[in-house]
Amino acid sequence: MGIFWDLLQQDELEKQQEHAESMEERVALLEDELIKTKALLKKTLVALEAHLGKDIDGDGATG
Repeated sequence: MGIFWDLLQQDELEKQQEHAESMEERVALLEDELIKTKALLKKTLVALEAHLGKDIDGDGATG
């Protein structure tokens, strides 16, 4: 019975390790996506301010 218990524990440890690795990968992908989204938002804001001639984000400048 002891060997089966050891195998079950090892299997659970491997599952947890895989989950942690996939979670780290997901977080890294989400961080990259956030950086890209923020860059696109900034470009869009600059273009919108230039088009409208208004300071939308309150930084004291348009465009």
